Amino acid sequence: MQRDSLSGKRPLDGIRVLDFSHALAGPYCTLLLADYGAEVYKMEARGGDMGRGWGPPFEGGISSFFLGLNRGKRGISIDLKQEEGIELCLRLVDRMDVLIENFRPGAMDRLGLGYNTVHRRNPRLVYCSISGYGQNGPSRDEAAMDLVVQATSGLLSITGTQDGESVRCGYGVTDVTSGLFAAIGILLALRVRDTTGEGQYVDVSMLDSMISTMTSNYVGYLGSGVIPRPMGTAFPTVVPYRVFHAQDRAIAIAVGSEKLWSAFCRAIGRPDLEKHPDYASNAERIRNRAVLEPLLDGVFSARPVAEWIERLQGAGVPASMVRNFQEVAEHPQSAVRQMFPVLDHVTAGPHRVTGSPVKLSQTPGGPGAPAPLLGEHTGWTLQELLGLDASSVSALAARGVIFSSETAT
Repeated sequence: MQRDSLSGKRPLDGIRVLDFSHALAGPYCTLLLADYGAEVYKMEARGGDMGRGWGPPFEGGISSFFLGLNRGKRGISIDLKQEEGIELCLRLVDRMDVLIENFRPGAMDRLGLGYNTVHRRNPRLVYCSISGYGQNGPSRDEAAMDLVVQATSGLLSITGTQDGESVRCGYGVTDVTSGLFAAIGILLALRVRDTTGEGQYVDVSMLDSMISTMTSNYVGYLGSGVIPRPMGTAFPTVVPYRVFHAQDRAIAIAVGSEKLWSAFCRAIGRPDLEKHPDYASNAERIRNRAVLEPLLDGVFSARPVAEWIERLQGAGVPASMVRNFQEVAEHPQSAVRQMFPVLDHVTAGPHRVTGSPVKLSQTPGGPGAPAPLLGEHTGWTLQELLGLDASSVSALAARGVIFSSETAT
């Protein structure tokens, strides 16, 4: 079996994760855990994770989406419709530190793999469930996907054009955010287990996650009672803080303090604006936003973006052209931070993935092995973790209880 290409100590070395998750929220969580050393055993039914079909693009017949979200994981495939398959999963649970799933509430209980069942078998296990609305409450059983939770959380109501058209956030923000909180919850529960010796249930809701990450927006509403509306790229409590249009392309500018306002006015050649009574404080600039922002649009449209970037960054004002994905992927900062490394997959070949976001000085993480083929490590896992011999594994495969790809070792 291919081992991780990384060497050296990583912070989650020795932590085993049985991953029943699919699509984006759960796989993103376990991607992070795998990057930092956890042994993640990705459990898929015979048809595989739905993410395997999310494309194009496909590389060597495998979805780029799946390749990127499931690197560093060991692929196992067990038929959960057979009692033998459930028993194999329960035996694997006995050897695990973490179980994660993102099915509809109640699905794991119906399979015989719910928290109460597995906790009795393995009290040290940390069991994490990600769902749309959580394990209790009137919305518990409602179907949820990213776009829908962007709506139910209020995000769509504040994301869009200034004339009120709602616009979906450009990435799966509710999935990724709940995946992040799941990773945090798992680490918190593991920390408690270090003290008590006992695992616990981690209940993460996509809705709760989004409400929490919109704290700055919600406290504005809670404090004022004013329901916010879409503002394009503008920000309700700071001006200027939005995208403007230079002569050749868009530029994002954030003037978050009075000190920056002074530097900004000098950098754009309009020192007269700094002490102007309509703009001398952030409160006045917000009050007169409708006049100031078009004025600044006129200033920026006169020169190319590269000149504005040089002027503004030279003055210490946060500013950037609005980069596309190609510009980000090819930027030297991304290269230095190792944010687009190359992995070599047995079928897809060399392909780029996104890198690990947290840089640790003593125990760094990062992408290890590429994403598994469906069932690639089923046989190895059952032999290594459960002590089955090769003939027993072959018999299970013959009965359709497990699936092991032809490259499994």
